Amino acid sequence: MSDHPITARWRAVQAEHRAALIPYVTAGYPTPENGAAVLRMVEAAGADIVEVGVPFSDPLADGVTIQRSTQAALDQGVTVPRVLEQIQQAALQIPVVIMTYLNPVLAYGVDRFLRDAHAVGASGLLLTDFPAGADPELDARVAQSPLALIRLIAPTTTEERLARAVRSASGFIYLISRLGVTGKRDAVPPDVANHVRRIRAVTPLPVAVGFGISTPAQARAAAQLADGVVVGSALVEALGAGDLSVAERLVRDLGTALRNGQR
Repeated sequence: MSDHPITARWRAVQAEHRAALIPYVTAGYPTPENGAAVLRMVEAAGADIVEVGVPFSDPLADGVTIQRSTQAALDQGVTVPRVLEQIQQAALQIPVVIMTYLNPVLAYGVDRFLRDAHAVGASGLLLTDFPAGADPELDARVAQSPLALIRLIAPTTTEERLARAVRSASGFIYLISRLGVTGKRDAVPPDVANHVRRIRAVTPLPVAVGFGISTPAQARAAAQLADGVVVGSALVEALGAGDLSVAERLVRDLGTALRNGQR
C-alpha cells in the first residue's frame, strides 16, 4: 500500500519528525446539517487523519460522551448512507477512516459498504468489535478493497494474538491506551511505551495511541511514545458546546502541541 493515502500521509508526517494528530468525530453530531462543516473544520485546524464514527445503538466500547453523541445523531436520523453523504460533501484532502461497529456494515452490505465508502473518499475502516481472526472471509474482503483495515490492539493482547492481528492490518495500528471505554482521563498510562514497543517488534506499521487523551499536554506526552495520537471524547464534548470555534481551538492546540514536541 505504498501509494495508499494513509501511507502517504504517515510518510509526510514522519518527514516532519512529529506524531500525527487523528481526531475522532461522531458523524452528524451535533447536527446532521453541520456534519460536513465539522469535518472541514477538523482538517483546516490541523488534523492529519480523521476518524468518522458511525452512530450505532449499542456502542459498548464508548464512554458516556460518545454514547450521548451517538444517540443524538441517531435521533436525528444519521444512518450509514448519511454518514457517507457527509464524507462526500466534506471532500477532505486528508485521509478519512470510518470507525464503526460491525452490525451497521453487515446491515448495509459488506461489499456495498466497502465500494461506497471508497467512492465517497474514505481511505480506511476500523471495526471496533471485530477481532482479528473472527471472520477470515470478511478480513479478505476488506483486504481486497481500497480501504486500509485498521486494527485495534488492547493492553491485554497476548503475543500470539498480536502477531495474528497485525498480519491482516494495514494503514496503522490503533493502540488502546488502557482498558475500559472511551473517555477523558487525567494522564497517559505509564505502560503505553511498553505496549508500543511490543507492537513495533512485530509490524512496521505506525502506531497511534487513543482512549483517554484529551489535552495538549497529554497529546505531547503520548507523541513521545507513539507515531500518532487519537483524540475523541474531548473533541466530541467541545462540539457539544454548540460553537464550532471551541472545537476548532482544541484541535489547533493539539496540533501545536504535537508540532512543538517534534522528535
